[in-house]
Amino acid sequence: MKKHSDIDDEAVASLLGLGNHSTRKSYYPELVGKLEELEEEKNRYKWLFENALHGIFQAELEGRVISANPSIARICGYSSLDNFLSSITHIGEHLFADQICYERFCFQLKKCGSVRAMEATFQTDAGQVIHVAINALLKKSEDQSPLIIEAFVQDVTERKNAQNKLKQLNEELETRVQNRTQELVSLNDKLWQEIRDREHIQQELKIAKDQAVQANNSKDKYLAAASHDLLQPMNAARLLISALRERELPKDDSTLVERVHLALDNAEELLTDLLDISKLDQQAVKPDISEFHLSQILSSLTTEFHPVAESKGLELVYMQCSACIRSDSRLLVRIIRNFISNAIRYTDSGKVIVGCRRKPEGISIQIWDTGEGIPADKIEHIFQEFHQLDRDKGKDRQGVGLGLAIVDRIAKILEHPLTVHSIEGKGSVFAVEVPIAKRLDNKWEKPSISQTVPDFVAGTSILVIDNEENILVSMYTLLQQWGCNVMIATTAKEAIRLCREDCFIPEIILADYHLDDNALGTEAIKELRKEFNQEIPGVMLTADRSTECRQMFRSIGLPVINKPVKPGKLRALITHLK
Repeated sequence: MKKHSDIDDEAVASLLGLGNHSTRKSYYPELVGKLEELEEEKNRYKWLFENALHGIFQAELEGRVISANPSIARICGYSSLDNFLSSITHIGEHLFADQICYERFCFQLKKCGSVRAMEATFQTDAGQVIHVAINALLKKSEDQSPLIIEAFVQDVTERKNAQNKLKQLNEELETRVQNRTQELVSLNDKLWQEIRDREHIQQELKIAKDQAVQANNSKDKYLAAASHDLLQPMNAARLLISALRERELPKDDSTLVERVHLALDNAEELLTDLLDISKLDQQAVKPDISEFHLSQILSSLTTEFHPVAESKGLELVYMQCSACIRSDSRLLVRIIRNFISNAIRYTDSGKVIVGCRRKPEGISIQIWDTGEGIPADKIEHIFQEFHQLDRDKGKDRQGVGLGLAIVDRIAKILEHPLTVHSIEGKGSVFAVEVPIAKRLDNKWEKPSISQTVPDFVAGTSILVIDNEENILVSMYTLLQQWGCNVMIATTAKEAIRLCREDCFIPEIILADYHLDDNALGTEAIKELRKEFNQEIPGVMLTADRSTECRQMFRSIGLPVINKPVKPGKLRALITHLK
């Protein structure tokens, strides 16, 4: 019978799978192999533990470190593992840099049994703070032994520093963006303010410009009105002076009358220029383009200036031209008259030649003189207002230098190019280029121009209607001196009444265009023609030089004489109408 101990040994052997002695003998090598494998596995884990890149440590929950690998010592800046183990007696006090973080770590372990990727801060041996990521397990035992913490630690200080730096860069970038945005907002506000200021300035400039334009227009209107009003008494003065010039006067009185006559001529020229400038500046001058023979105006102008040239001892030569042109005859005459007048004025000896030269673009009307010439540096200024070549000289001057300024404006309206060539001390040539007519017949016979005043003006019955008493007196004096039978009146009704009372039948009616109470001279002529039942020749006397009036007078067949009335022109017209 077997002993109890033998039975137990057999049971243990059987439990271990060893069986009896023969069985143990056959499985022993395998057992030794298993033990060696376990030893190798243990050594491998030990090697991995000691050479792991991450820090590994075991500690009691109360804080005492049980074991650790060299990496945790290296991560925490300790010179050796032994130094780490001896220094870290409590992980909460000596390892964790933040006590609150340690308490949260312990709370998470107790609650969940593990901690995954928890970021914390450790303090190094040198007292510095590093950032780590912890994965930990809490091992619970069945006995009363303390709970064990197994933790795996990764140093994330560089990553954390990079994140912090990136965060700092982001914050700096946001700050820069915010500052730049603020600058842009400020610049934008400043720009909008500048735009508003500029709009305000532009508005003020517009208002100032409108006021300037309005003031200029008012000035032009005032100048036109003032010139018109001044021409009325000047017209009366010219007529009276003309009457005195034709009388036999003592030599001293005759000299005074001639000086007054010259002064009136200068004043009339100045007022006419001012009136023309104001009309041109208001763009009130509209060209009336037609086709006509150039000789019609050139022969008339040379005849007009022939006595003036003779009085200075100059020879005025007109080179005949049969060309037909297209232009405004009245405005073109204004240009050529100014050129001839200036040529005579600035020529002391020699001659003035009026001629034409055919060009591909048209006809160049040229006025040559042998005068003092124009300095090269002053040619570009002669068409400016109030510019005269003899401004700095002591000799007498006529006008104020508006003639060529008016010529320049008229030429631009007509689109006729102007040219000037001059040699100082030898003479000048002024030219205006006009287009050739396309449909007008070039055959034209030069009209005979009488240089003497006919003698059969005397005895002509003339009715004068004007609202200015001075003009009526002047006209009455001049016409009576010519031997005419004269009746004067201020209105058409008064003229009809006086004619009825004196049985006066006028042969010619001289009427001012603008009468009192908005009455018109054209209507007065119609009423008188109706009264006498005959087409009595009529002449309009007016200071209105507008294109509209001129066209209107032409349409109803009434000749016009602009005030101040030139006696010679009036006498010639009366002779023609009679």
